Amino acid sequence: MTRNSSTRNSRFRSAAAALSVTVLLGASLQGCASAVIGVGATAGSAAMEERGLAGVADDRASRLRINALLSDKDERLWRKVGMQVYMGRVLLTGTVETEAMRADAVRLAWSAKGVKEVINELQLADSGGASGFARDTWISTQLKFALLFDKQVSSINYSIETVLGTVYLIGLAQDRVELNRVMNHARGLSYVKKVVNYVQIKRPPSNP
Repeated sequence: MTRNSSTRNSRFRSAAAALSVTVLLGASLQGCASAVIGVGATAGSAAMEERGLAGVADDRASRLRINALLSDKDERLWRKVGMQVYMGRVLLTGTVETEAMRADAVRLAWSAKGVKEVINELQLADSGGASGFARDTWISTQLKFALLFDKQVSSINYSIETVLGTVYLIGLAQDRVELNRVMNHARGLSYVKKVVNYVQIKRPPSNP
C-alpha cells in the first residue's frame, strides 16, 4: 500500500471514529430526541422498501466497500464515479477521463462482496462544469419530488441518477403500469435528453 493510500485510509478511519463519537454524544447529551427521530425515520423508510431492512443494510455496505476500493485505487475515481446500489445491482454513472479509469471502476465494483451485477454507464466526456452539474441535480430533484407526490408510485423503491441530461433509473417497480408512470415523469422534465431504465418489475406472488 502506498503512502497516499495509507493517509487516505487513516483519514477515513478518523472520520468514521469522529462520526461515531458525535452520534453517541448527541444521543447522550441532547436527550436522544433528534437521534431517535432520525434513526426511527430511516428505519421506517427502509422497512417500507421491497428489499427490507436487511436488503438496505447489505446495499449500503456494498456501496461503502466499493467507495473504499475506488479511493484506494485513485481518488479521482472516488470523486467522479456516481453509484446506485439496489438489491446487489450496482449502477455506475458519471464521467471519467480515460478508458482505463472506466475499466478500473467496473473491475473494482465487481470485486466488492455482495455485488451481483455491475451496470456500466460511465461516460468519457466533459462534465459540463458547474452549470451542467447544477442542471443534472435539478433534474434528479424534480423527478424525486414528482414520484414522491404520485400516489400511484412507490417512490421509495427507486434510485435516480442524472448525468449530462441522461436520467438513469434503478430499483423495483410493482408492475408495468407503475414503471410507465415513472418513465413518463422523467421524460416530461425539462432538459432531459434520455431516460435509461434498469428497473426490475416485481414478480407476482406465487400461489401457495
